[in-house]
Amino acid sequence: MADPVLEKLDPQECLRLIEKGGIGRVGFDGPQGPTILPVNYALHEGVIIFRTADRGPMDDDLRTGLEGVELKVAFEVDHLDEASREGWSVLIQGPAHHLIEAPDVDITPWAGGERNLYLRIVPHRITGRRIHAQ
Repeated sequence: MADPVLEKLDPQECLRLIEKGGIGRVGFDGPQGPTILPVNYALHEGVIIFRTADRGPMDDDLRTGLEGVELKVAFEVDHLDEASREGWSVLIQGPAHHLIEAPDVDITPWAGGERNLYLRIVPHRITGRRIHAQ
């Protein structure tokens, strides 16, 4: 791309870009080191919701065992159009909470199968960038 422009996005624009849901990535510090896993997600009432397996790696790695203490995670979604060489990326950081009751949101798990545990990420920091031609 000739003369690419990288533009900062405000938090409201970031949320607008990801509001329809889709595929994102959750990053956290796991026992083997930095871990990034794909998830199907929904943006519901201002929080990110996704499903995972009970007692699976994400369930165990994101449990502190302490009431009211959650681990901070990163959640990233991007969209790239290789033909036009344009795109955007949104990064959300915040604590991950295990939900006791399933929210009223339709999410098909990324990996399929039994994924009965719902997690939510409460955004504490929302940043994004868009790249396009001048």
